[in-house]
Amino acid sequence: MTVSGNVFLVGMPGVGKSTVGRLLAGALGREFVDSDEEIVRRNGVEIATIFEIEGEAGFREREAAVINLLTLRRPIVLATGGGAILREDSRRILRERGLVVYLRASLDMLEARTQKKRGNQTTSRTRPLLEGPNRRLTLETFLTVRGPLYEETAHVIVDVNAAPRGKFLQTLLDAIDGATSGHATPPSA
Repeated sequence: MTVSGNVFLVGMPGVGKSTVGRLLAGALGREFVDSDEEIVRRNGVEIATIFEIEGEAGFREREAAVINLLTLRRPIVLATGGGAILREDSRRILRERGLVVYLRASLDMLEARTQKKRGNQTTSRTRPLLEGPNRRLTLETFLTVRGPLYEETAHVIVDVNAAPRGKFLQTLLDAIDGATSGHATPPSA
């Protein structure tokens, strides 16, 4: 593996950025950081609380500041929040400071993965924008708006649906290796 710098994961809520990021960091021997977890740690409150008090705009300001700081660390694997690419400055920082990998998934997969969890976390605590009567429609709207921004920001696109679950990490490593060795993997990888 020839990756020498940072790897930043972008994609929709529920695509598995945090899970994949931890595995990828282990495989690369890197520190793993989740921007949403870092926001919670720094502020001492859940993301939903920030949304309640400051709205989405306030949260996005905090998110942009954390991404700016985290992307200065080296070398890391960073899982960003699903909306981190909404701000142009964050998209630029991500592209300039590391290899950006867009983990792409189908609407059906995203809907299944964002079902409310029972037990330790619920969607409302971790994904307040997905609360509401029609989560599928919300996800579809997000895909329409965010999809082109993920693609614009990414150096590599890896389709989560395309690789068998047990082989996904190797597929991701191969795509990253191809991008860093000058043999970029086509966007449909």
